[in-house]
Amino acid sequence: MEKIFPEDLTIGGFDMAGGVNVETIRFYQRKGLLPQPRKPYGGIRRYGAADVTRVRFVKSAQRLGFSLDEIADLLRLEDGTHCDEASGLAESKLLDVREKLADLARIETALSTLLSACRMRKGNVSCPLIASLQSDNAPARSRNTRQECKQ
Repeated sequence: MEKIFPEDLTIGGFDMAGGVNVETIRFYQRKGLLPQPRKPYGGIRRYGAADVTRVRFVKSAQRLGFSLDEIADLLRLEDGTHCDEASGLAESKLLDVREKLADLARIETALSTLLSACRMRKGNVSCPLIASLQSDNAPARSRNTRQECKQ
């Protein structure tokens, strides 16, 4: 069995080494996040260690919540001399994350309150959760669309 060296990966070897599938590689190439290697006449494109490092960078940045456009901006700064710009992008992302966390906390509180009200209802009374959702989303509703909480 021939050993595959980091500079001699086919797309199938590259997807395994990079931890992504072939379609993801092709998508990243179309988006300009990964270069497409030259295809020798009658040959197969080959990928190397730099390509593996780059795809891992993209996946790591995605796990931190960066969009593909933001990752493209980070890749333009990858030579390490633009730390202030990269830091600015990270600060902006951190603010976005904090806003999302605050939104999620508000959603959690609202759902918790509605769920408590739903659990405490007695008799044949309209479900507070359903009633709340209907009043926010359907200003003109029919009496026939009222639903009851299931216990």
